[in-house]
Amino acid sequence: MENSDIKRFQQLMEELYGIRDKRRGIEKTLLWLLTEVGELMKAYLKDDITEMKGEVADIFAWLSSTCNLLKIDLAEVSWEKYPLNCPKCCNNPCNCPEL
Repeated sequence: MENSDIKRFQQLMEELYGIRDKRRGIEKTLLWLLTEVGELMKAYLKDDITEMKGEVADIFAWLSSTCNLLKIDLAEVSWEKYPLNCPKCCNNPCNCPEL
């Protein structure tokens, strides 16, 4: 996904849900994001790839809404932190010790 694609998606979430997101507020929006992560885990445990795909899309949408509320440009901060290499070891692929 290119930087401009991420920006367009984040803008789309603002157009579609910005008013509702502002009424809901950041705390409840973050709770929805966490709920979607939990749903992804449930889909993973069921080994249901179709459901996993839907949950990943929901997570991206809720993350975009969260960033909109926080006035964070998701594309910008993502590319700043991960500029084609690992932010810790600076290699691509990462050479950090396994956790």
